[in-house]
Amino acid sequence: MIGVIFKYQFIQNAILAALFSSIICGIVGTIIVEKRLVNMSGGIAHSSFGGIGFGYLLGIEPIIPGIIFSILSALGIIGIKRLSNTKSDTLINMFWAGGMSLGILFINLTQGYPPDMTSYLFGDILTVSKLYVKILIVLSFFILFIISSMFTYWKAYLFDEEHLRVMGINILNLEIFLMIIIAISIVLMIKVVGIILVIALLTIPPAIAKLFTKNLKSMMIFSIFIGVFLCYLGLYLSYIFNIPSGATIILVSIALYLCLLGYKRVRTHHYSDIYG
Repeated sequence: MIGVIFKYQFIQNAILAALFSSIICGIVGTIIVEKRLVNMSGGIAHSSFGGIGFGYLLGIEPIIPGIIFSILSALGIIGIKRLSNTKSDTLINMFWAGGMSLGILFINLTQGYPPDMTSYLFGDILTVSKLYVKILIVLSFFILFIISSMFTYWKAYLFDEEHLRVMGINILNLEIFLMIIIAISIVLMIKVVGIILVIALLTIPPAIAKLFTKNLKSMMIFSIFIGVFLCYLGLYLSYIFNIPSGATIILVSIALYLCLLGYKRVRTHHYSDIYG
């Protein structure tokens, strides 16, 4: 039965998309978790909906303006935060709501039948095309190269910014570059699990990895393998039970995190009772 499933092109595309999505999420997600950018990432994801709606209005591939909107939102939040005393949470929520509102407005203005936005909101990895997979592959290798070649700087940016300042490194440039990578990664992940669930895929594998290691490099590696396992398990279950793939991947991820968290707590209490 498994061999028959693999013969389908859309299944092959989904498997490859899951693999390279896990690489992206494992690396970028670990940075998001360690730098506490989860709320920022949520704002970027939802602001991209404005670009997706704009794409439908113009009759072009929605992902392209989606990426542009998400990058502009990320840079806008950084810029306004530095130029004013407005707290980042306030700005993030403004861009969050603004992006969703623009998306709804643009879709409403689109002529003809309104497009089905379900795949963008909740994702559908089974609809991923060959071209999309190639884009994910290119982004994965680009992120691997950028992070590995500058790993010392990224580690310092996450945990010791003062050290970078002493070295004369422009932190703002690192921050802007990181936000652009996060924005592009989030928008491309939308096709896999959707706007509403993308942050979960970016944060749950690193959160699971963090239960067992505090080393940044190990967290990234573990997150990748955990992400691959969760995506494949969720994809398999969604195919077997004919249920939405994106939601299944996330629910399986949450279930695994809660189980491992409970196991670790029980084990910690057990050893404390023995040796305490």
